[in-house]
Amino acid sequence: MRLPDRLLALRNRVISDPGFQRWAAVFPLTRPIARRRSRELFDIAAGFVYSQILFACVRLKLFDILAEGVQSTEQLAKRLELPPDGARRLLRAAVSLGLAEARGQDRYALGELGAAIVGNPGITAMVEHHVMAYADLKDPVALLRGEVERRELADYWAYVGSDAPAASADRSIQGYTDLMADSQRLIADDVLDAYSLKPHRCLLDLAGGDGTFLVTAAKRWPHLKVILFDLPAVAERARERFQREGLADRASAVGGDILRDPLPQGADVVSLVRVLHDHDDEEAQSFVNAACRALPAGGRLLVAEPMSGTPGAEPIGDAYFGFYLLAMGSGRPRTPAELNSMLRTACFDRVRQVSTHRPILTQLLLAQRAA
Repeated sequence: MRLPDRLLALRNRVISDPGFQRWAAVFPLTRPIARRRSRELFDIAAGFVYSQILFACVRLKLFDILAEGVQSTEQLAKRLELPPDGARRLLRAAVSLGLAEARGQDRYALGELGAAIVGNPGITAMVEHHVMAYADLKDPVALLRGEVERRELADYWAYVGSDAPAASADRSIQGYTDLMADSQRLIADDVLDAYSLKPHRCLLDLAGGDGTFLVTAAKRWPHLKVILFDLPAVAERARERFQREGLADRASAVGGDILRDPLPQGADVVSLVRVLHDHDDEEAQSFVNAACRALPAGGRLLVAEPMSGTPGAEPIGDAYFGFYLLAMGSGRPRTPAELNSMLRTACFDRVRQVSTHRPILTQLLLAQRAA
């Protein structure tokens, strides 16, 4: 329930008063709230330091080493190639963040969060990738004002701002294609658990990278034919992937530019997985329009991506992706309602949101093409 503006202003005056803050910190009924808010505020202020600690752990492969079992600081210092004091400082920091776990005097094991990272290479890839994001965000005010002339993320995502993205060479797309493949592994099962493709004959995945999502779908439903459409250099990598996976008989990859070239026909379901939020409104609408043209009446469209305003994950949409995409130079996070409007502006007359296991990673909209 939203407070009226006058009550909101009163609340903020009270909370910002130093005298009230001291009282709230000692009064038994408000003390837990005051401590929690203090911790939340400090975590926001210290977030960069926390992320750098995580980066150090990933760069030194600490989690892989701890996955072997409990080890002493002395053992870990040698394997990490750190002085004992440096290793101890890193390990204690990792324990405080839940990444590692103290096991007696100067002995350490893998923590729950560290164990989750070991099982998800996509997280490791994103942590390493964030070096570029941190460089672009070193002056966030200049970034917001459009005063940053060169952005590392814009150079990394080769298709951003390109007049001829289809001409991108393999060397310019390799890094981001690998990164997207790692991140797709995190969400493919969640999307396919939320919506069964059993009733469908053919799935067309737009901007599908190396085919990770399609490989997951094809292996789950052996009857399903799958087609990938992406930039020619990316499609070639997908074609090789399908061969390696033994899917060449029912998986194909077509190269082209979604905004300029005709799409393959014959699919009764199209997917846009983590695609629309990478593009500005006009381009994103063009992607949806292209999906519409590729589908027959009654065909389905799946839109899967992190969305703005996701309950319990609000900072991921509007803070993380909001600024990451700004640094990248293209796209923005959108709410389900904004995406719904975009779909209905095209040719989709039935749009509904489908629950996923982990909406913090991705939400799913299912749309049906009008007759």
